[in-house]
Amino acid sequence: MIGAGVFTTSGYALADLRHPGLVMLAWLIGAAVAGCGAVSYGLLARHLTENGGEYVMLARLVHPGVGFVAGWVSLLAGFTGATAFAAVAFEAYVLPDAARPSWLPANMLAVTLIVLCTLPHTRHTTRGARLQAGAIVAKVALLVVFLGWAAARPARWHFGSLPPAEDPTPWALGLASAVMWVSLSFSGFNAAVYVAGEARNAGRMVPRAMALATGLVAVIYLLLNAVFVFGPPAEAVAGRPDVAAVAAQHFGGPWLAGLVRLTVGVALATSVSSLAMAGPRVYAAMAADGLFPRRFEMRGTPPTRAIALQAALSIVAVLLGDLRGLLGYLGLTLSLSSMATVASLWRLRSVSATPPGRFPWWPLAPMFYLSTTLLLALLVAWQRPSEALAATATLVSGAALFWVIRRETNEPKA
Repeated sequence: MIGAGVFTTSGYALADLRHPGLVMLAWLIGAAVAGCGAVSYGLLARHLTENGGEYVMLARLVHPGVGFVAGWVSLLAGFTGATAFAAVAFEAYVLPDAARPSWLPANMLAVTLIVLCTLPHTRHTTRGARLQAGAIVAKVALLVVFLGWAAARPARWHFGSLPPAEDPTPWALGLASAVMWVSLSFSGFNAAVYVAGEARNAGRMVPRAMALATGLVAVIYLLLNAVFVFGPPAEAVAGRPDVAAVAAQHFGGPWLAGLVRLTVGVALATSVSSLAMAGPRVYAAMAADGLFPRRFEMRGTPPTRAIALQAALSIVAVLLGDLRGLLGYLGLTLSLSSMATVASLWRLRSVSATPPGRFPWWPLAPMFYLSTTLLLALLVAWQRPSEALAATATLVSGAALFWVIRRETNEPKA
């Protein structure tokens, strides 16, 4: 979960909202939405413990076509686009433009990261998971050091804001965009459902993992962003993609900025690694159901061909995309997919033998998640129609592709 979003979002959000208090409000709302999402996905994961995430949940509970569209969203946005976003952010932190050698083309470091983080998962699932877990421990430890250093220097905190913009965006619309970006930062809260079929006692452990991890990450995010937006002068942070490095430079000088760039590099590398581990299980599940080429089916572990496909598409996205454009498109598209998944809980309740009392937080958590996410999506679509158009095109193309595949499958052979 701790990936590119938390280290890039607040600079853009502060440039739009102009006040750090509103930026922190966006993170609080995003944490509440993610928490309710984790609870809702946990209810689904108790009953559906296969690999495949949203694809499996929607295909089993609603309709194979709806599941296919969710899998298509995972392929284009949830994993391919998110991998590209994390890799580009990695390059922005580890190798800023001022330090780039003249012989090294832009985005080459991002491409190299995708290749290096993908290779361990093509060989052995357990080995890749252990490497992932070790890197996460290092990441969190380094973030704690950074937070402790900033907290020990209260005289360096500015608590400043920006003057009003010449052409200000209505604060409600700006806040909606910021929360949508924040939602992307939390989007990994459901990652465990993609590998549930390979977990022991998945019906119990997967919901617990999502709930505990989302709560811990929410605390880390709120602390980090308080440092990012209240510490340095607001004008030094606004619009910057590397807000963590800016804050570290302000609090500790070059050595702390270097440590934070290393920490963010580790964080983004683990994000790319986790996406390489989770995403291909979706395409493998689709292939097993006959909705994707059979060569990507998971025969044993791991699904090597599906992993290679995602890596190749992610590299293409790196070479064609830009950081801020990916941020808006991914946040909106993934929110639509997760809304459909949470809504399938009502279908689960109608077909499950589990008594209603066994659904904790029902229906408050899913209702809050759905209503808040829908409102944010509508506000963002109104404010940024190009991102809404791209998200709609993703959904429509998935539905059209499903129709073509199903028609070819059902046609009698001559």
